[in-house]
Amino acid sequence: MCSQSNKHDESPVNSGIESHQLHLHNQTEIEQRIASQEIRKLKAKNEKHHTIWFGLGMFGLIGWSVAIPGVAGAIIGMWIDARWPTQYSWSLMLLIGGIALGCFNAWKWLHKEGNIN
Repeated sequence: MCSQSNKHDESPVNSGIESHQLHLHNQTEIEQRIASQEIRKLKAKNEKHHTIWFGLGMFGLIGWSVAIPGVAGAIIGMWIDARWPTQYSWSLMLLIGGIALGCFNAWKWLHKEGNIN
């Protein structure tokens, strides 16, 4: 009989209140984590002094963002030249196009990360 009385004590209202309190606790915990992440991001964004490693990393990132589209354009151009020969060099045109695309992407990324208007 004791087990039946315990079942009657747990009403849907009590379990609803407990789940609501648990939800509010989880929500405040999530809000606190988001707030701490935002503070950390703002602090990093406002910190203007960069180390040599940041500069080298930026140098490498910019280099690869220009080199990969350029090489890809040259390879695709060589494939087109081998399949359909014309008087125009697709290798050269797509190499220049790839480099131009890479430079544009690098420029956009630098302006976004450097907050340059």
